[in-house]
This record gives sequence, C-alpha cells and structure tokens, in this order.
Amino acid sequence: MRRLREVAELSQAAVAARLGCTQTQVSRLEKATRTPSRSDAERLDLLFGASGSVSFARLYERIVAQPGSPSWFRNWAEEIEPSLLVLRSWDPLLIPGLLQTEAYARHIFSMEPRATPDEVEQRVEARMRRQRILRRSEPPLISVLFDAGVLRRRVGGPEAMREQLDRLLEFAAHPSVFIQVVDPDCLPGLAGPFMIAKLPDGQPDVISSDAPAQAQITAAPGIVAAIWERYEAIRLWAYPERESLRMIEEARRAWT
Repeated sequence: MRRLREVAELSQAAVAARLGCTQTQVSRLEKATRTPSRSDAERLDLLFGASGSVSFARLYERIVAQPGSPSWFRNWAEEIEPSLLVLRSWDPLLIPGLLQTEAYARHIFSMEPRATPDEVEQRVEARMRRQRILRRSEPPLISVLFDAGVLRRRVGGPEAMREQLDRLLEFAAHPSVFIQVVDPDCLPGLAGPFMIAKLPDGQPDVISSDAPAQAQITAAPGIVAAIWERYEAIRLWAYPERESLRMIEEARRAWT
C-alpha cells in the first residue's frame, strides 16, 4: 500500500480523504497494525486501479481466511481489538477469552457440539492470537468483570484451573489490566456476557454481546447506551480489586 501510494505521489492525508478515514488509520494500515475492512480493500482497489498484480480485495480475503475465528467474530477480532484504547467486559460464566490459558480454552472448545480436533486447535490458536494486544508497546486498558462462580466452575481438571487462576494473577499485575470479581447475587448480569470497546480518534464505542450462535457487534447508539447502563449496574456488585485478587488466590488454593 505504501509503495503504491508513493508511486502515485499521494500523501497519507490524501489517501485518507479518498478512503473516508483519518491519516492515523492510513498509517496503521501501512504499518500492518490495523486490519483492513472489506470496504477499505475495495476503496484501495478503486484508488490505485490495476497496479501490477496487486488486488487489495484478494489480500483481504487471504487475511480473513485465517482459520480459528468464527466468521461473525472476524470484524471484532481483526478490526476492533487491534485498535481499541479501552476494553471493558463482563462474563457471568467463564474467564474472559483474552485472559484464558491454552488448556482452559481448549477444554471449552472441545466441548462444542461436533467439534473436531483440528477445529479445536484452530480456535485455540485464534484465541491466543487475540492476546497479542496485551503485548503492544502501548497496550489498551483492559477492565474485566466476571461472576464469582467462575472461580469454582471446573473447566478441565484441577491442574488446568490452578494454571488458569495463576494466569489471572499474572495478568492482574499488568499495569493496564484490572480484574474484579462480581457478587453472585448480581441479577443484572444474568442477561449474558458482553464487551465494550473504546476506539481512537473520537470514534463511537462498539459493543459485542454474546449469544450461542452469533454475537451482536454494533455501534448503534441506543444499543451501546443500554449495554453501558447494564455494565454500570453490574459494576455496583463488583468487589474491590484487592478483595477480588484475594478471592482468586483463595480459589486457586482450593483446586487441589
């Protein structure tokens, strides 16, 4: 993309104006720190035309063809998470995916109906790739809420649970990760898990609310506002971080 832009004697600002995005987003595309959307690829093909054998639409298809992530989740994992500034999440049933160990994730995926060993491994690999955002030079702020029952819910054997809770404590030591356990009497949380992403450049928040077959990913103001209200209602039932870490340590010792 940068090579073609320079050949065309266009600045990043000029390309941004034609794509309908910001210069920062163009820079991230060129540095491969932002995954392009389908519309990005189509606009780039229109902008640069048939430049040699380059087709951004075909490159896009190769990117999203990477196995592991469900097709409906690609926009979130490939476009939202790599660029977000803050991620807030709630999960009433499991450790959130971004903080899962391989063993914990593998057991979850292996329990899926009709899951083949290859599909399980592909999904585990995709889940581990998502955790790269925590290793960025400027990682996003991650604020995690989950139900206290998650600490006692067996996923795999005791060894897998000890490893998972150890990993939580490691993540909690990260300066950009905040973990809080929520009282199990929190009824507003029973509606299901969700994530709220704060994006750069004044873009609107985006939410992903989970469902067995397909998540809803949207920036629709009414839906985002409703999820924010639920998040705040759940957060009122969260234990302070220090107490939450004590609960995790206590649960870890109980998995013998």
